[in-house]
Amino acid sequence: MTASSPFLLLSGGHLLVRADQMTALLRHVAAVWLQATDRGETDYDPATVLTLANGLMEVADQIDAECIALLPPKDVEPKAVEEDDAEDAEGAEGDAED
Repeated sequence: MTASSPFLLLSGGHLLVRADQMTALLRHVAAVWLQATDRGETDYDPATVLTLANGLMEVADQIDAECIALLPPKDVEPKAVEEDDAEDAEGAEGDAED
């Protein structure tokens, strides 16, 4: 039996997650916090929970907006990324962090 992972581990130890999965997770956590607070299942301050939940949803919205901005215009064919280009970009990310 094989199971696919929604994560991609890069050579430098960086972990990539699909943006739609990350935004769904952020929104789900925010919703669970709000529901638990509404039901009285926590001792947390409702105003604080609301502020934190709104923060998570704003991060999710920002990720969505940035991903949309990366999409090519509809009338332009996306450029295929060559394997060498992908390796160069990955190496450049590692160099920038050092």
